[in-house]
Amino acid sequence: MDYKPIRVIISGGGTGGHIFPAVSIANKLKELNPATEILFVGAEGKMEMEKVPAEGYAIKGLPIVGVQRQLNLKNLLNNVTVPFRVLDSIRQARAIVREFKPDVAVGVGGFASAPLLWAATGMKIPSLIQEQNGFAGLTNKLLGSRVQSICVAYEGMEKFFPADKIVLSGNPIRTPVSQPATPRMKAEALEYYHLSPEARHLFIVGGSLGSGTLNRAVKHWIQDGCPDGEGVEIIWQCGKYYKKEIDAFMESHPQVKGIVHYDFIARMDLAYAAADVVVSRSGASTVSELCAMGKATVFVPSPNVAEDHQTHNAMALVRKDAASLVKDGEALDELMPTALGLLRNPERIAILEKNAEKMALRNAAQVICDEIYKLV
Repeated sequence: MDYKPIRVIISGGGTGGHIFPAVSIANKLKELNPATEILFVGAEGKMEMEKVPAEGYAIKGLPIVGVQRQLNLKNLLNNVTVPFRVLDSIRQARAIVREFKPDVAVGVGGFASAPLLWAATGMKIPSLIQEQNGFAGLTNKLLGSRVQSICVAYEGMEKFFPADKIVLSGNPIRTPVSQPATPRMKAEALEYYHLSPEARHLFIVGGSLGSGTLNRAVKHWIQDGCPDGEGVEIIWQCGKYYKKEIDAFMESHPQVKGIVHYDFIARMDLAYAAADVVVSRSGASTVSELCAMGKATVFVPSPNVAEDHQTHNAMALVRKDAASLVKDGEALDELMPTALGLLRNPERIAILEKNAEKMALRNAAQVICDEIYKLV
């Protein structure tokens, strides 16, 4: 394929699960042709307005906001403004498209992508959307009939989109977490986290902000005397919002050994490499990374997401015997016994690792970029 220089608008965001795949697509486009020009469009005040410039890309913000489902006065006032903000965002999006003159528009989901892709498709700009989850988001479902190509990460997405537009691409993931760990990498990981090669290792990760459910489950297990914890070491990513609370909790339990806790994990590649078993929420990017690294995982899907899409993501693996699942409401009592039971069953770990790796789609960014070039 001739990867000539092109002009691309990439729109979406709101969460890391939308932003990081978008940046991966941009990076691959620049790798294919450094002369390609890329403009991001996001939502004012959202994390993409900070994260995207940090990656070296220009971004413009729209005044779009999402509908808030939790009913209180602040959210009701927000929801009243939504239609006006949508119309203003579409108007501004048209102006951005006219000024930038893209060859193609790419939407990665999140409400920020709706006005830009609506404007671009209305102006006859070839367009593509990428759906990261196993249950399509509202924005992408609305856009599915207007775009030319839909890149998805899971099979069975015909129930949301026209079948002839679907391309099974997978989710773009970061290079350091795109392959199973080598023995050398595992040794480096154990040294990095000051862990013993003789122990079994559990990595508990609740996302960049942490998870109250996972934290409560670990605290409950510690307060119960760490049953079945002999010979186990734990890397516990508790999240920045919970760090002070967990610091105080661990100080009040000085007898507990073999647990290292962090608010944020910068070297996810080494944390995954150290782990024999991972406990995690099931956001799309995380699921893709765990498949790529071939990890045995116990998923605890977050119930606080649109259309319960984390459960759909996790179940795509559970149905293929590639992961275990504990419901959020049952995690307090069931999570640690489930994870520790798996940790003591190397045969079961091997099956989950093998089946998870079978589901890995490591070439997602390249597949998506090839689709972009086909549209151009």
